[in-house]
Amino acid sequence: MAPAAWAVPALTAAAWALRAAVWACLAASAMLVAEAAYMGLSSLVAAAAAMLWRWRRTDTRYRWEPMPMPMPMPGAGGRVDVEVAATGADFSMVLVQIPMYNEREVYKLSIAAACALTWPPDRIVIQVLDDSTDPIIKELVELECQDWATKKVNIKYEVRDNRKGYKAGALKKGMEHIYAKQCDFVAIFDADFQPEPDFLLKTIPFLVHNPKIALVQARWEFVNYDVCMMTRIQKMSLDYHFKVEQESGSFVYSFFGFNGTAGVWRVSAINQSGGWKDRTTVEDMDLAVRASLKGWEFLYVGDIRVKSELPSTFKAYRHQQHRWTCGAANLFRKMAWEIITNKEVSIWKKHHLLYSFFFVRRVIAPLVTFLFYCVVIPLSAMVPGVSIPVWGLVYIPTAITCMNAIRNPGSLHLMPFWILFENVMSMHRMRAAVTGLLETAHANDWVVTEKVGDLVKDDLDVPLLEPVKPTECVERIYFPELLLALLLLICASYDFVLGSHKYYLYLYLQAFAYVVMGFGFVGTKTPCS
Repeated sequence: MAPAAWAVPALTAAAWALRAAVWACLAASAMLVAEAAYMGLSSLVAAAAAMLWRWRRTDTRYRWEPMPMPMPMPGAGGRVDVEVAATGADFSMVLVQIPMYNEREVYKLSIAAACALTWPPDRIVIQVLDDSTDPIIKELVELECQDWATKKVNIKYEVRDNRKGYKAGALKKGMEHIYAKQCDFVAIFDADFQPEPDFLLKTIPFLVHNPKIALVQARWEFVNYDVCMMTRIQKMSLDYHFKVEQESGSFVYSFFGFNGTAGVWRVSAINQSGGWKDRTTVEDMDLAVRASLKGWEFLYVGDIRVKSELPSTFKAYRHQQHRWTCGAANLFRKMAWEIITNKEVSIWKKHHLLYSFFFVRRVIAPLVTFLFYCVVIPLSAMVPGVSIPVWGLVYIPTAITCMNAIRNPGSLHLMPFWILFENVMSMHRMRAAVTGLLETAHANDWVVTEKVGDLVKDDLDVPLLEPVKPTECVERIYFPELLLALLLLICASYDFVLGSHKYYLYLYLQAFAYVVMGFGFVGTKTPCS
């Protein structure tokens, strides 16, 4: 029986609409690969320049001179006397802020690491900003601070009567104390970060000898990256972020987004830029952009590493990614016009902020990754007359993958899993980006990332191997991911039986990834989650 006359125009309209979507995604993909290539080349040049400076023992861009090295005290087992070393030296006043919220698992680690920083005791203040709502945890943190105070550590325990502004509000309130206003620099560490004792000795000289620098950012090092496949994949993505995005931004533009922790700020730069603001969930990026628009420069030092913890449960990771993606898109909405009308920076820097930093990386990337690889390609397998050029289907994603692999050679064998995992997460990030751009009711949702701390690996179990209660099982099911898995299976089966594109090879794999993550069989299940 011949198809109805009205069916042909409808099919043609669907084909034309899908063709338009294909070419829009291809154009966006070309923007992504061009940006990745530029950042990759810039980061390689930066790495080569750093090696040359080390060989020549000089840095032509920024001056750095070591602080007077403390000498070991006789009979003290190698411990140093920083008070003696500071005699006659210019040791600036440093504030160390540790914001925390119900951090039972890690509060001792972060406080101990901060209290062990090598710096004259009369020139440093450790400030614990405790927003905990659990009275037991609050008491434990306060007792820990009191214990360190008895050891002659200048530590302050500060609390608020509300959580307004979340982390930004806590940091802002912490800077209002009289002793904080007397400090020249402020180092910030999240509750799961453990800096080495010489952290300040390595970072502060950059700020002391280079008055244009507002921020020195260190690299994160992960103590639990080998717990499960998800943490290994996170390490790959974050290593790329530091090695490529941060390195290239620091080298070419003296700008990058502050990571919110493991960095040292010049207090005057914070004040001049308007201080901490709680208008988005990325208060760190907000401050960095405003400081950059004031003409301040940032420096990323990859040789300085700070131990930290990756979220090991899928639920915690999803909350973190929503906060980061939604906040960045929302900040773009709020600051785009301010960047355009700014008169203190060059057009080149405005272009970098608007196009590269925000539009391509924070808007285009999450949208096109989901729409192209998880919607357009599957549908094109079912709609006659729609084909995707091989350069867009194969060459561009291969190029992006290779550029990531070059900076992560040790993780080359994980690349297929990284691709499938990131494509599934693109659905979550796309929703977060749209939420931030439209500033819906959930744009400022803030959920603190769960941490494990000193729990041994034996306590971290893959959820697939651990029997769970029915209520826990339901909480781990993500229905949008499972619905998309069904769509991918339908498209793959259609292409396998009736189609000619051979997309089903990719679609079946991606559908399997959506099923696995849709049922929550990824990450770990911990006693504290």
